[in-house]
Amino acid sequence: MKNKITPIVILLFIGLIAGLLVFLSSAQKNKGNTEISAQVTSPDSLEIPVFTVSRPEQIIQHTGFTVSYNPEWRIPNWVAYELTREESYGKVGRYNHFEKDPDVKGVCPEYWDYNDSGYDRGHMAPAGDMKWDENAMRESFYMSNVCPQNHNLNGGDWKLLEQQIWTWARQHDNIYVVCGPIVSDNPKTIGKHRVAVPDAFFKVLLCHINGHWEAIGFYFDNVAGTRPLSTYSKTIDQIEKMTGIDFFPQLEDEIENKIEAKYSIPAWNF
Repeated sequence: MKNKITPIVILLFIGLIAGLLVFLSSAQKNKGNTEISAQVTSPDSLEIPVFTVSRPEQIIQHTGFTVSYNPEWRIPNWVAYELTREESYGKVGRYNHFEKDPDVKGVCPEYWDYNDSGYDRGHMAPAGDMKWDENAMRESFYMSNVCPQNHNLNGGDWKLLEQQIWTWARQHDNIYVVCGPIVSDNPKTIGKHRVAVPDAFFKVLLCHINGHWEAIGFYFDNVAGTRPLSTYSKTIDQIEKMTGIDFFPQLEDEIENKIEAKYSIPAWNF
């Protein structure tokens, strides 16, 4: 009797193990799909970049912009948005009250982390581009959209570029913007929450001008200085090498490769 039962038990055990493996494989597949879908925005969102290097991030979709939040730096990896002509004429008043981002998982810096640091709370998606909606305006003051920025840069050449973007949006119907910090391997930090201080900042732009796509990048050291905006200009390829980010990946490869390898100052007219 014992010899007859043993093969049955073995077969049942093998069947149980096989079923468990199938279940675990399916669960892992579904988990992966959930993680991916949580980070996907509209397929028409040309402004959304992707990393070509490993980088901690949490993708958060707000009313007026998308942020890739870095939980180690406590600042964004990048912030991306589209600004239309209509939006550039928004009339919503400036909110002017910095708050923790309620969608950040884990540590989010607070307003007072920047107190007495010597750095401004520098917007990535500027409040001026969010005047078209009250929620968009308020969310632009979330600390996930802020970096420690040199005061002269924040109120100077960085601001001048923000204002120039309004002009381009009004001239060409809309413009796609991606911006963010460039951070060293061992950055200086400020505040109780150890907010990383960037070495520099980038901003890349995509716009349909005179019937074809044009793209341009900008690189700003996180220091004081006043120079013509053209002196900060770079190709998108150059910014990609600095950041490990692939910008405007949803464009056709032929178009993307062409416009990211060079830029035209006359086309942008500044």
